[in-house]
Amino acid sequence: MLGHLRFALEGIRPEVQQYFVERSVDGRPFDRDTRSIVYERAKGTDAEEPFGTELDLYESGREFLVPSMAPHAVRSDPPRVRIGGPDCSQPYDMALLNVSAMSFGSLSANAVLALNTGAALGGFTHDTGEGGLSEYHLRPGGDLVWEIGTGYFGCRTKDGDFDEVQFAEKAAHPQVKCVSLKLSQGAKPGIGGVLPGAKVNAEIAEVRGVPQGQTVISPPYHRVFSTPRELVRFIARMRELAGGKPTGFKLCVGSRRQFLAVCKAMLEEDITPDFIIVDGAEGGTGAAPLEFADTIGMPLTEGLMTVHNALLGTGLRHRIRIGASGKVATGSDLVKRLLQGADYTNSARAMMFAIGCIQAQRCHTNTCPTGVTTQDPRRARALDVGDKSQRVQRFQEATVKSALQIMAAMGVDEPSQLRPHMLQRRLDPQTIRSYAELYPQLAPGQLINDAPEAWAQDWHAAHPDHFTA
Repeated sequence: MLGHLRFALEGIRPEVQQYFVERSVDGRPFDRDTRSIVYERAKGTDAEEPFGTELDLYESGREFLVPSMAPHAVRSDPPRVRIGGPDCSQPYDMALLNVSAMSFGSLSANAVLALNTGAALGGFTHDTGEGGLSEYHLRPGGDLVWEIGTGYFGCRTKDGDFDEVQFAEKAAHPQVKCVSLKLSQGAKPGIGGVLPGAKVNAEIAEVRGVPQGQTVISPPYHRVFSTPRELVRFIARMRELAGGKPTGFKLCVGSRRQFLAVCKAMLEEDITPDFIIVDGAEGGTGAAPLEFADTIGMPLTEGLMTVHNALLGTGLRHRIRIGASGKVATGSDLVKRLLQGADYTNSARAMMFAIGCIQAQRCHTNTCPTGVTTQDPRRARALDVGDKSQRVQRFQEATVKSALQIMAAMGVDEPSQLRPHMLQRRLDPQTIRSYAELYPQLAPGQLINDAPEAWAQDWHAAHPDHFTA
């Protein structure tokens, strides 16, 4: 009765759901204003509030975007990003905001259906997560990024190795627009995913190629490569097996030296991924050790700037698009990530809010009260696919529109015109610095020609045949 009452109250006042949401899965909350924006946009109602901000604008670490004295008209056609380097024969035009990686198994069938239907309605992509390619990803017709993790679910041999035949067959599906190799996840870099046995029913076991009823633990490392050179060669092999579709990898950045080793391997092999998704350490998950969520991996800002600068410095940036994922929920979030080096963004948690998540923090128990992260058929019925898919579409459309409005206020027409000096951070009550000052940008090819002192040690120590910490 209380569960049904919550839905009734939501109809009377949208903010009621927020009462049930006090902190995020990883302990780092979305503030109440951000949650309100997500809920309101998903429902197609106004997100405007009377009076001014209640934020402390003099708080250290506070950031603000720089408005122009000559703002532009807001463009009506959201730009898209062409994904596809020189070795890609089937390039794809990516939206500025897409559904980030969340697996079937972690999410219910209805949740996957709602997300993919929303993506189909709005013309953006839906990342499958590492849990395999299910009928619920395919049935609505939304564009997909098929993610392959260390468990190779959906393209896995009985011994847990990568199965090229299965991969090629599924990657050929017309809805699969890109394929992505997951190296690590922001919320838990260095360890594999966990799906409790209680959630591994017959259907999920078949999709993943694992035993029913047994807890599924993804290995922390890949079997298909052990060096940077082997990694880039495998990316090329994946692209070949996928018929030339855009192929890339996702990681939470840790060692700058290791990423530079991958860049050196790209240069020596003349092989580049079509995209790299940078996952921030602030990203959420349904299950992770608290110490991993709190203490391992770079936040998205530092990760993005590292990858963007490394690719600039090695002269590879023009061949590779960068995606950003990790707590992207608003138009301002989107704009910040674009000027920090991303070409497009992915959102997971905000998309979950759009389909009804109240962050009850029961993802790993199979008792999600809103039907988002449960395999219990009775609980999953709480998620109305028709209604929630429209909320996903509305949220994405409104957020991209907000980003375009902000860009116009900054005097910018295209994401490519955004620059680091347009975002400023307060270091203390008296000191403000722009991102151009905080994160000096390398010139194209600068690492190869004359590495600056701040990068020289890592650049010279990086080796294409070793992941040296």
